Amino acid sequence: MTKDCKILGVDPGTNIMGYAVIEIKEGKVTVQSMGVINLQSFPDHQTKLKEIYLQLQEIIETYLPTEMAVETPFYGKNVQSMLKLGRAQGVSIAAAITMGLNISEYAPKKIKQSITGNGNSSKEQVAGMLQAILKIDLSQYKLDATDALGVAYTHYNQMGSPLGGSKKYSGWGSFIKDNPGKIK
Repeated sequence: MTKDCKILGVDPGTNIMGYAVIEIKEGKVTVQSMGVINLQSFPDHQTKLKEIYLQLQEIIETYLPTEMAVETPFYGKNVQSMLKLGRAQGVSIAAAITMGLNISEYAPKKIKQSITGNGNSSKEQVAGMLQAILKIDLSQYKLDATDALGVAYTHYNQMGSPLGGSKKYSGWGSFIKDNPGKIK
């Protein structure tokens, strides 16, 4: 079972950046906050990066997470866009490191696989599955925010939740031995 903690999930972006804070208490996951940081009104890339840093630190100071999970961009058709996205991710990580958080990075396919079981799921499918899992209405949130929630929930799964599990098994026999109630 996962220890009690708060996880900040971040979906990096230089125009719109998603964030979500979940709390794990006695094995129950609740959403503390989620939304987007809108950076479109800032005049240049450096100002956007500064705002990412400052606003993430404010979120960290408000909700006091101990972990940050961030989506890692791995591939893009536009090299300049990928560089900017990588900078946004780096500034996000720097903001969290200076606040003492543990950092984990997850590829988009890993997040989709963790939430829906399919690494090629759409953003809408991820949001729909999170809504079903967490039993909350996510229709009012931008997909950047639900993506950030997906990152945070993926990290929760990786920390050892009964859904994700961190224990490694040598085969079906050892899994069945430890989980007899899962056999039908």
